[in-house]
Amino acid sequence: MNATSAEYDEEHLRRLRLVRAMIQVGEVPVATVREVLGHVDDDGLGRTIRLGAALWALPQVPEPDQDDEHVRAARQEVAAPLDRLGRRNSEQLTTLSPAYRSLVVAVAAFRRLGYDWGAELLAPYAELMHRTAVLDLDNMERYPSQAERVEFAVLGAILDEPVLRALHRPAQEEESARRYGFE
Repeated sequence: MNATSAEYDEEHLRRLRLVRAMIQVGEVPVATVREVLGHVDDDGLGRTIRLGAALWALPQVPEPDQDDEHVRAARQEVAAPLDRLGRRNSEQLTTLSPAYRSLVVAVAAFRRLGYDWGAELLAPYAELMHRTAVLDLDNMERYPSQAERVEFAVLGAILDEPVLRALHRPAQEEESARRYGFE
């Protein structure tokens, strides 16, 4: 072997494919990829913290304006269905969560535009996403190593949204045609 070639085992190739997917598909900056992979490889962290740290390192929405009335209302609306599902482990964890912030920002945007996306509408979606999370973790457990499990979860965070969106939109089209025909 010379200086311009290298031999990679399956683990190295898997990692290279993960990096490529994060950068090319997820449009994750290289520095962020490095940070995420640092958490993936951190054997000193427990499973939940390791997974959370890797996911939280991914690009997120900015912190919403605490003085915005729509943000305050959205926080209240978002809390109710999450409380019912028992998904708010602690108030501090929830408010720190980038995913929670994204949800608050999206619900606030609906409210700002005059559309009600309150707890009543959020609850069935929250239940569907809980079932999706169960499937995600069940699938994650199929992989033998902790690193592979966290890598799978990171890929899921990057690729699940386009997959779910790709399943959601045709389902909406089909249901619209079923309900309303082709008017």
